[in-house]
Amino acid sequence: MGILNLFLAASMPVLKVLLVTAVGSFLALDRIKILTEDARKHLNTVVFYVCTPALILGTLAQTITYDSMAKLWFMPINVFITFIIGTLLGWLVNLVTRPPPHLRGLVIGCCAAGNLGNILIIIVPAVCKEKGSPFGDPDVCSTYGLAYTSLSMAMGAIFLWGYVYNVIRLSIEVSASSVSECTTITGTAEPESFTEPLLSPKEYNVSEDKADSLPCTRFDGTQVGVADKLKQNVMNISRNLNLKKLFSPSTNAAILGFIIGLVPLLKNLLIGDEAPLHVIEDSIVWIGDAAVPVLTLIIGANLLKGLQASGIQKSMIVGIIIARYIALPIIGTLIVRTAVRFNLVSADPLYQFVLLLQFAVPPAMNIGTITQLFGKGESECSVIMLWTYVFATVSLTLWCTFFMWLVA
Repeated sequence: MGILNLFLAASMPVLKVLLVTAVGSFLALDRIKILTEDARKHLNTVVFYVCTPALILGTLAQTITYDSMAKLWFMPINVFITFIIGTLLGWLVNLVTRPPPHLRGLVIGCCAAGNLGNILIIIVPAVCKEKGSPFGDPDVCSTYGLAYTSLSMAMGAIFLWGYVYNVIRLSIEVSASSVSECTTITGTAEPESFTEPLLSPKEYNVSEDKADSLPCTRFDGTQVGVADKLKQNVMNISRNLNLKKLFSPSTNAAILGFIIGLVPLLKNLLIGDEAPLHVIEDSIVWIGDAAVPVLTLIIGANLLKGLQASGIQKSMIVGIIIARYIALPIIGTLIVRTAVRFNLVSADPLYQFVLLLQFAVPPAMNIGTITQLFGKGESECSVIMLWTYVFATVSLTLWCTFFMWLVA
């Protein structure tokens, strides 16, 4: 199959996403006032709690079997690897660009957590339906592609809320506590809260780059040692880890989908045109079908906020783009191809394509939700999302073309 045909097959889904995203941005304009901030919040709640779990439940229940389980075991490991490598790349970006302390967790999160659900659920079925696709029958490809991407979404949600959520939270809390310790030597310390804005560096007559390097003084005049700081951070992590977010609606839907798919009695009762309760499955699939277009509209509306924000470090954005769209896909390609060589991954081209694509997607949109929860880094996150998703239109097209050529 020619490179040109593969390029056309890869570019069409990205263009579709771009067009629907543009519609979402248009509906969010101040003079249109359809996708207002309140409307987006309500719509996002419906998608998060209803549409996306229905999509995951329906596709997994239809496609999961004991045979497919043997093939899918590598995907959770692959998702875990993307987070580990992304974390290391984020640490390097922080080392080079030296962002403010409360943004360092955001940088690591944007490098580590890719959009393993929404973007894949949009792109993979669209690629299957293109004439130049190397993945065979479009209907079969779409069904199994949705199963792969649904599992990817569930695993991504677990790592996002279990790991990135706490990384960003701890970064904000450590930054706030450092400022409090350094500036309340003679006064009464304010209660620690990561929902209150940090004081600007000008109020301390120090620069942002040096604010975190100044020695903090305790009330008794002694400096905090490295061992004490390390011990305090470890205790904070163990005491404050928020694991409640692990079991999000998407994760619960994936668990239920696995149960239905692997229990013959439930599968025969619910799945298939001859099933006695197939109307339940049809209703779930019907609701889930709304997830993809609505998610794309919300992404477009949310990206509009990035045009209205300013003052973010350009080098930080460039570092995240290089990490996500150059370094991570190259490393991911080597990892997946090595796994294929050692027969750790099945020969299914579509499955390999999804594994490769997990390394090339833009940052997870839910990172913006996390910054909103803490009230820190919202404007910076919106700018990061804007530019990373703008570059994703080119990056995803090129990487999709290469990945399809690689697995074809």
